[in-house]
Amino acid sequence: MTVAQALVEFLGRQYTVDRIGTEQYRERLFPGMFGIFGHGNVAGVGQALKQWQATDPTLMPYYQGRNEQAQSHQAVAYARHTRRRATYAVSTSIGPGSSNLLTGAALATANRLPVLLLPSDTFATRAADPVLQQLEMPHGYDITVNDAFRPLSKYFDRVTRPEQLFSALSHGLRVLTDPAETGAVTISLPQDVQAEVLEVPEEFLAEREWRIRRPEPEAEDIARAAQLIREAQRPLIIAGGGVLYAFAQDELAAFAEATGIPVGNTQAGVGVLPWDSKYSLGAIGSTGTTAANALAAEADLIIGIGTRYEDFTTASRTAFQDPNLKFVNINVAAIDAYKHGTSVPVVADARKALIALREELTGYRVEGALEVRTAEEKQRWDATVDAAFAERHAPLVSQNAIIGAVNGAMDARDVVVCAAGSLPGDLHKMWRVSDPYGYHVEYAFSCMGYEIAGGLGIKRAALDEAARGAADGRDVVVMVGDGSYLMMHTELVTAVAEGIKLITVLIQNHGYASIGALSESLGSQRFGTKYRALDKQTHSFDGEQTLPIDLATNAESLGVKVIRILPGEHVIDELAAAVAEAKAAPEGSGPILIHVESDMLIDAPSSESWWDVPVSGTATLESTRKAYETYSARKARQRPLLG
Repeated sequence: MTVAQALVEFLGRQYTVDRIGTEQYRERLFPGMFGIFGHGNVAGVGQALKQWQATDPTLMPYYQGRNEQAQSHQAVAYARHTRRRATYAVSTSIGPGSSNLLTGAALATANRLPVLLLPSDTFATRAADPVLQQLEMPHGYDITVNDAFRPLSKYFDRVTRPEQLFSALSHGLRVLTDPAETGAVTISLPQDVQAEVLEVPEEFLAEREWRIRRPEPEAEDIARAAQLIREAQRPLIIAGGGVLYAFAQDELAAFAEATGIPVGNTQAGVGVLPWDSKYSLGAIGSTGTTAANALAAEADLIIGIGTRYEDFTTASRTAFQDPNLKFVNINVAAIDAYKHGTSVPVVADARKALIALREELTGYRVEGALEVRTAEEKQRWDATVDAAFAERHAPLVSQNAIIGAVNGAMDARDVVVCAAGSLPGDLHKMWRVSDPYGYHVEYAFSCMGYEIAGGLGIKRAALDEAARGAADGRDVVVMVGDGSYLMMHTELVTAVAEGIKLITVLIQNHGYASIGALSESLGSQRFGTKYRALDKQTHSFDGEQTLPIDLATNAESLGVKVIRILPGEHVIDELAAAVAEAKAAPEGSGPILIHVESDMLIDAPSSESWWDVPVSGTATLESTRKAYETYSARKARQRPLLG
């Protein structure tokens, strides 16, 4: 076989196995491969995929894409929806085909999500140096574009001899399927080596299972954690994405019910509890609810479960103000379990740790005052969101009302998708989720352009879910601003080609709303954040006249069905009806885009929190000097919390 033929057959026979309680799960690790072909991979991986398509098209189905970065986003989104049990492989040519994957690699590793990247490389033999698109470095001729993947990948290897394929794949898949280590796995494939012939042992091509590790907590750690909880007066749980990846949402609900300890959630942890659970305070931190942030400020014990404590979660380490605060951190990854000088790091699977901790705390419950405080703050925030959803500005509506209309028109099992701009923060604090799969916001890397590609990956996972009979169908609704849409919208063509019903709500506000508001708060007067024509006299883009851009027509030109909602008095009612119409479309009918305009100057309700973005210490602009005074006052509340 050639190296590429062995690679494709091997990947097609890999499975993950997982046990949750008494239930056993087994599914394909790679349901398919994305690829854009060039001279680096067309005769290697491309030939192997075509050969298998002719003999057994189910072994490794091939999927087209329009951009290598977007293909990796599809794979990562698929992995998140399948709770890291499955992902896609991505094949690229050399040069720009490979380097287009770099952002995707960083996003996967930052989010702790598996993706297998197979960038092609220049000739291992150097028989034809320098080939087209080869990077030449005079100080190191063995350096190629693909070396840029090393700091972005959890595992990197280069197959410079055919026999190295066996160990490269074995080590790579070990990392890929390890919950504590997973991220981007990059295996660089020189274009000549892909086509070389080698003898492949039959056992290498046999089916293989990779068991997802779910480590048990140590009894001593559980006992120490329980002791700290019993001693605390105002404990608070911060639940992250690790709760969902461990399928621990039911155990978390049972733990909160038994102990009365309230729960705040990170971006990745939205859905760990239904929004209307009496113990759910909702989002925490810079983009959090006033309820979660009020209790965080008073907490004397933080129980972090499956969170990596991003600065948004900790409000840049200003969220927690009790001088005697302690941390108990439960995480499958030691790097996260030991953060913030934790008193008790519990390196274990979140579900198993919660079961053990609940048993250890039999008979324990928080004081009634904390439960009363939880209920009061939750009620206050719910009323704030109700008011925001009820806003009816005209002719341009608020993003708050748009979110409320879309949220209300979707079913509980549907999935909302977002990644960058003002939307993630507004969704985090206001979106009301009832299903643990219902919220998918990529915020570890907050990558503009992820939204549509990621939504397509989630929809693939939902369709596979339904085909296996594992769940009923889900609609996937992408919410995206015009800034992110312009960054990367071409995977809509992929949805058209495959007839995938992906619903996109495109909010046009003619600029960068999030960074515009941040710029204003930092004294930079929304510089460079509006989509306006260049005023050549002042060399600014600050005019009032918006650009004559029609993104609805742009989507139509790609073959997408578009529903236009014009500014006016009834935008919100029309938007809700448009979402209902899109949901009613049959599966297989292709993508639908709903275009609506908003007023970018209407803010979401305040989180009564902070995010540390430095302000210039000296300036001639009066706005910057005033912003620095505010910044200095906020900075004084920051606590190291370092271990």
